Amino acid sequence: MKKGNVLVIGNSGVGKSTLINAVVGDDVAKTSWGDKGGTLKVDLYNGELFNVIDTIGFEPSFLKANKAIIAVKKWSKDSAKEENEDKQINVIWFCVDGTSRKLFPKAIKDLSKAISMWKSVPIITVITKSYSVPERVENIELVKNVFNKNKDLSERLKAVIPVVASTYVLNDEASAPPEGIAELIEKTNELMPEGMKAAQKDIAKFNLLRRRALAQGAIAASTGAAIAKTFINVGMADSIVISKIENTLVDTLAKIYNVDKDSQVVVFIKNNIANGNVYKFAKIAIDTIDKLPYPQIKELGSTVINPLVAAVIVVALGETAAKSLEKIYLGEDISETTKIFSDFLENEFVSEIVDSVKEIISNLTSKSTPKEIADATINSTRRKKNK
Repeated sequence: MKKGNVLVIGNSGVGKSTLINAVVGDDVAKTSWGDKGGTLKVDLYNGELFNVIDTIGFEPSFLKANKAIIAVKKWSKDSAKEENEDKQINVIWFCVDGTSRKLFPKAIKDLSKAISMWKSVPIITVITKSYSVPERVENIELVKNVFNKNKDLSERLKAVIPVVASTYVLNDEASAPPEGIAELIEKTNELMPEGMKAAQKDIAKFNLLRRRALAQGAIAASTGAAIAKTFINVGMADSIVISKIENTLVDTLAKIYNVDKDSQVVVFIKNNIANGNVYKFAKIAIDTIDKLPYPQIKELGSTVINPLVAAVIVVALGETAAKSLEKIYLGEDISETTKIFSDFLENEFVSEIVDSVKEIISNLTSKSTPKEIADATINSTRRKKNK
C-alpha cells in the first residue's frame, strides 16, 4: 500500500516545523516545489509511515495570508493531474497555537479557502505548544465550537489533539516534555485509508467540475459562432451552416470528456445532425415561434430573431450532448447515454427552444448586437441551471 500525504497548515509561528521534525525526524529527506521566487514554496517530507506536506504559514495581513492559500491551491490542482497522483492530500493537520487564540477565527477562514478542493478529506486539529494542562480542555472546546459554525469543516473534524512537539523548559527545575505525538501519528494512520478514498472522490469531483466549465466555454463559443453566421449572411433556414458548428461542438465536447470521437454515442449524436433529425425538430420550433402572439418577435425582426433561434438551438444541443458525454466519462452504459439524447430531442428539444426564445426576447431590441444576443442566451441558460 502506498504512503499517504498529510498537509500541515496553520498560522506562521504556530510550530509546524517543530511538529514535523517530531513526527518524521530531523534528518528526513525533503523535496521542494514552488515558483522561481520561492514565495509559494511547498515542501514534501518523506516519512516512514506517511509523507508530510508543509507550506508557508498564514499571516495576519491579507496579501501574505493569500500566499499560503495560493500555494496550497496550486499544489492541490497539480495533484489532480494523472501523473501527480502521489501528491494528493489524504489527511489535514490544522495547527493552532495553544498559547495564543486571537488569530484562530481568521485562521479557520484561511483554512477553508486553502483546502476548498478537498471537500471530503479528514481533518485533525493539532493544538501546538499545549503546555498548560488545565487549558487543554478549554482549547479543545474552543476548536469544536468554531468548527461547529462551519458545517462543511465540522463534519470532517475527526480529532482535536494537543501536543508538545519538543521539550519546553519552564525554569531550572521544571520543563514540559514532548507529548501527544504518538496519539497524533496513531490517529493519522487510522484515518489514512479513509483519507485516500476521500482524496480520490475529491479529485474526481474537481476534474468533473473543471470539464463542465470547459464544456460551458465550448458551448458559449459555438453559440457566438452560430450567431455570427446567421446575423448577416443567412437565415435560420440554412441548416448546413448551423450543422457544421454543431458537429464541431460535439467533437470538442467529446475531447473535453475524454470520449473517442468514433465512439457510439458521438457517432449517434452526429448522425442525428447529419441526417437532418435535429433540424426537423428545430424547424417545428421555428414554426411555433413564428405563430406566437408576441409583438416583440416582429419588432425585433429576422436580423435578431434568426441569430437568437440559432443560438438557442446550439445551446440546447450542446447542453444535452455534454450531459450524455459526461455520463460516459463517469462510466455509465452507452445505451443509456444515447437514450438521454434521443429522449431530449423527441420530447423536450422543441419546448426548450420555444421557451428560451420567449424568455430572452424581452432582453433584446431590434438594434441588439451579436454579442448582446450571445450574452442574453448564455445568461438565460445559467439562470435555468441555478434554479
